[in-house]
Parts: sequence; C-alpha cells; structure tokens
Amino acid sequence: MDFLAEIRRRARDRPRRIVLPEGEEPRTLEAVATIQSEGLLYPVLLGDPERIRDELRGLGGDPGDVEVVDPRVSEGAGGFVETLLELRRARGMDRAQARERVRDPLIRGALMVRAGQVQGSVAGAVNSTADVLRAALWCVGPDDGIKIVSSAFYMVVESFRDRGAEVLTFTDAAVVPDPNASQLAQIAAAASRARRQVVGDSPTVAFLSYSTKGSGAGPSVEKVQRALELFRDMEPGVPADGELQADTALVESVARRKAPHSAVGGEANILVFPDLNSGNIAYKLVQRLARAEAIGPVIQGLRHPCNDLSRGASPEDIVNVACITSLSAR
Repeated sequence: MDFLAEIRRRARDRPRRIVLPEGEEPRTLEAVATIQSEGLLYPVLLGDPERIRDELRGLGGDPGDVEVVDPRVSEGAGGFVETLLELRRARGMDRAQARERVRDPLIRGALMVRAGQVQGSVAGAVNSTADVLRAALWCVGPDDGIKIVSSAFYMVVESFRDRGAEVLTFTDAAVVPDPNASQLAQIAAAASRARRQVVGDSPTVAFLSYSTKGSGAGPSVEKVQRALELFRDMEPGVPADGELQADTALVESVARRKAPHSAVGGEANILVFPDLNSGNIAYKLVQRLARAEAIGPVIQGLRHPCNDLSRGASPEDIVNVACITSLSAR
C-alpha cells in the first residue's frame, strides 16, 4: 500500500493554501520546488521575498509562481496586531508586544490560518515543537469539544488481517505524557476526526490496556474504562471499545474469545494508548521490528491544522506533512 502516494494524489485533487513560516529554510524551499512540480497545493512562504525567490530558482522551482509574505513588514499587519492583542490581552500582552509578536513568522503564520487567508500551516524544521504549538494554541485554538492538543502517528503496516497493507492510527505518541480520562476521550475524538480527513476511511477505536474487559484491575484500567464512556458521548456514531489488550483490538479470532460482544471485534484502526510511554514505545517497536512506515507526529485537536516537523525532517517529509495538512483543512 503506497499511502504516501495516495496522500499526494488526494491533495492534488483538492489543493489548499498552506503557509510555510520557515520560508527561507533550504529543506523547505526544496520541498516547495517539489510541491510546485507536482501541483500538490498552493504554498505561501514567509521570509525575505528576494532571498526566497533567488534560492527557489536555484532549486528548480518557479519563483514567479509562489506567494511570499515578509513578516517583518508592518504594512497590512494592523488587523493581526488587533487580533493578537484581543487574544492575549488577558494574559498581559500590550499593544507594543503584540506589534512585535506579529513579526514572528510562527505567530504570523498562525494568525493567517485563523483569518482564513490560508487553510493550514507547517513549521518545525528549525523551530522547536513547543514554539510551533504555542503559536497554534495562541492564535488558532482547539477544535469544538476539544480542550487538549495531541498527536497521531499513521503507521503503514504489512498485511496482518489478510487484506493487504493497512494504515493504523497510534495516538497519542508524542505530546501528552499522562492524559486523564477526559483528555484520553478527547484524544480519541480528535484522532477519529483526523482519520476521516487524512486516511479517508471510517474510524474504529480501541482504548488499549493490559486488561481486556475486567481481566485486570487498577487505576489505569479504570481510567481507560471512563475514557470510553466519555468518548461514546462525544462520538456516538464511531464503533469503540475498551479496555482492550492490543491483540483483542486487532485480531478477530482473539476478539471472539476475549471480548465476543465488542463493538470493535478485532477491527480497530485507531489505537488509543493510555499514556505517552506506551504510545511512544509501541510506535517505535512497530516501526523497527515490523518495518512499518511511521508518518508523523501529526498534530490533532486544533480548529485548523497547524503541523509540526521534526528538526531532522527531509524535504520529502515536509512535502508529505504539507499534503496531510492540506487534506486536514476544512
């Protein structure tokens, strides 16, 4: 299954405007040249226009066919200053601070998303995850019914259910260390919404544990059980169950024995881990031992998509995350 090729095809069919705040970064510019050549989306770059266009030309891109915004220029930024001031006034920000902050490409990009000038943003090749998420939280904010931002890895795994390669959502494996039951339910809800957009299929959610339907006991099990109850209230149309061990969530024959009345029945495509330890360990084990392709982390739970890159991201990684961002846009 060539999931990444499918992502690019679907992005190309419905191209969106995506801002890249790190517009002068070489890998980002190389990614933009690929985006242009394949017609994947409409990139908007932040940075020095002359430098960006010169370097894009040298990489084989089309400098005349890219929008560039210089965030250092105050002209046209007055509305952004007012917006940021209104958003952050209660936290002590004054007008002078807001005027300075909108010159920050991360903040400017996130404000462009909020204003609807672009449909999403991608950054993190040179900025920290904390800085990228801070800009998104300040300026875009969480989605309806969601109070916590989380992440997902899309794991492309070889056939294990006799139906060819599949894409599994592992959540959360990068952001929230120890979610409580309410946060776990919100993480699952955000993953369900994101999966419909990114993968394009229907979510089936398993809340994972070391216990299946009371085979074990303890605070962790109770947290997962409560999270399921809350999730069902949030997303009543999504098949979901918990607490389930991983084999019960993924293998029909095991589910028949261990949880015969489960709404998941071994058909889970979203695995909700009880904490960051288990999620991060699991995705890395599957990536290395099963040679699965791990795509992410993809940020979820925001009103509009603002994705973070690894600082070791390759140009291909940036292209793929930009396409996922475009698919996630409403």
